[in-house]
Amino acid sequence: MKELTISSDAPGERLFVLGNEAIARGAIEAGVQVAAAYPGTPSSEILETLAGVAKELDIYVEWSTNEKVAFEVALAASICGVRAMACMKHVGVNVAHDALIMASYLGAKGGLVLLSADDPWAWSSQNEQDSRYIAEQGYIPILEPSSVQEAKDMMAHAFELSEEFKHLFIVRSVTRIGHARSDIVLGEMSRERRRGYFKKDPSWLVYTPVQARKNKPLMLERFEKIGKAVNTLPYNQLRLADRAKLGVIACGLSYSYTLEAVKWLGIEDQVSILKIGTPHPLPKELVVKLLNSVGEILVVEELEPFVELHVKAIAGEANIPVKIHGKDLVPVIGELSTRKVTEAIARLTDSKPPVDFAELDKLEQETAPLLPWRPPALCPGCPHRASFYAIKLAAKKVAREHGKDVEPIYPGDIGCYDLAYNPPLEAVDIQICMGGSFGIANGLAHVVEAPIIAHLGDSTFFHAGIPPLIDAVYNKANITMVILDNSATAMTGFQPHPGTGYTATGDETIQLKIEDIARACGVKFVEVIDPFDLKKATETIEKAIRFDGPAVIVSRKLCTVIELREKRERKEKVIPYYIDQDKCNIKCDACIELLGCPAILKQDGKTIIDSSLCTGCGICAQICPYKAIIEEKE
Repeated sequence: MKELTISSDAPGERLFVLGNEAIARGAIEAGVQVAAAYPGTPSSEILETLAGVAKELDIYVEWSTNEKVAFEVALAASICGVRAMACMKHVGVNVAHDALIMASYLGAKGGLVLLSADDPWAWSSQNEQDSRYIAEQGYIPILEPSSVQEAKDMMAHAFELSEEFKHLFIVRSVTRIGHARSDIVLGEMSRERRRGYFKKDPSWLVYTPVQARKNKPLMLERFEKIGKAVNTLPYNQLRLADRAKLGVIACGLSYSYTLEAVKWLGIEDQVSILKIGTPHPLPKELVVKLLNSVGEILVVEELEPFVELHVKAIAGEANIPVKIHGKDLVPVIGELSTRKVTEAIARLTDSKPPVDFAELDKLEQETAPLLPWRPPALCPGCPHRASFYAIKLAAKKVAREHGKDVEPIYPGDIGCYDLAYNPPLEAVDIQICMGGSFGIANGLAHVVEAPIIAHLGDSTFFHAGIPPLIDAVYNKANITMVILDNSATAMTGFQPHPGTGYTATGDETIQLKIEDIARACGVKFVEVIDPFDLKKATETIEKAIRFDGPAVIVSRKLCTVIELREKRERKEKVIPYYIDQDKCNIKCDACIELLGCPAILKQDGKTIIDSSLCTGCGICAQICPYKAIIEEKE
């Protein structure tokens, strides 16, 4: 029997998948023909999955330079009558915001879906932003799944709804959906392949103030129709219990927690539950029906009180005297869980959980100090570690010449290099968003007297680093901009970008050089360094800092993870380093205190190198003042 895969045309069969793979499968079943994205956890695997079957299923798939471009690619396909999607993490929606709001004015021709992957508890993000508020601003309906299976089904259905109402739809996933694993039942796969056709129509597509005023009423009319239709969608379900005094309105994944909590407490016949799959617009008829049936309501949702506020508005408008709870009992920070929902419901029903949570908390408090602190760290042999060491060495040398009160400033950016804020490197002083390091550096240059050395990664440079670089040239900002080029979008899974020479589907393409772009933008000082040549790298960075005007350093070295993979494929041995204990008898610990490499550690009072972790980069050998670190021989 042929093995089932994500692209198998086998309706009714079951397949065990990652949540993001299920979302991709939903798009496949809908007959998506264009998919574009910028990588960002927790959304990256969706496009990776589609890229893996793109040629087999005749889907155009691309990693775009940023989220705005990705959405515009999908929007263009929809305008031409083709089913299209863009996917991104929640903060990426900010980047696409401008085009997103206009797309709601335009509406859709071919099914148009945006997948927004929100990240409660900010597991891999700089904030916990709730994308539903952007959807509300733009009159964009949202579907929010409660399980991996429903994520697949919703994604497939979203394209149909988009075409039915001629409107953009958002599917909002969260980390626990995208990164969960579950078996799903495969559905029918659409084999339809449409030919895109662009029909010129300025009244629809050209947005001058006149056209905006004309099309906004049309947008509102479409949204009003959607608002009525959501009452009958299968994703919104009302279960009334005969003995219920409490009603729970549960949105998305919170519905699954609610079912578990009610069953755990043994009060299934005492709680009415409204499952919400469309938080915007809400199924108003179902909400009113629940409000009229009980005396108290609990709204359970991640993250902000979005549904809660709208339910309170519905209750007030209908003059229904019901007490509505939400964020007074359910946390507004972080992911929810069965326990958190259980505690909230137990308080309102005088039920007793079968587990003593106080005892669990006490046990956790007793055991927590026994666990070692393990902050995330740059990988052993990471070229970024060498880059930061050279940056700080050069910057401090220049700063000393300004006076003892002058400290270099290191604006940082989004990527694995952000981990350099930890000791001992401490090379990130501020970090806000993609491309923000260069933008912040521009502002600092005009208000402080200090060496300013900003950094970002190669993929981030193409995403959002070029405009602030141009700004630095145009406004004569005296800053040093370091692009850490490890030839991959490393933190999100090594996806290609315009500097790698490969597309999402592995095809060769033009490889753009960062240094060429910097020179074309008018930067007069542009140098490429090898961070593993510490002496030369430090000297070059020092020259850049001393340069009068904006300077660019491209610190280029292949990501160590990729390099090790390639060595294994070539069956090439990794030759680690070791510490000669006779030469290390002074125990200065410079290698530990200056680098923080996970391969260097203390054991029985000695400083040693774990050969199983060492990648043979040799940076520690270059900084050892006693030449005690030596490359192992055969």
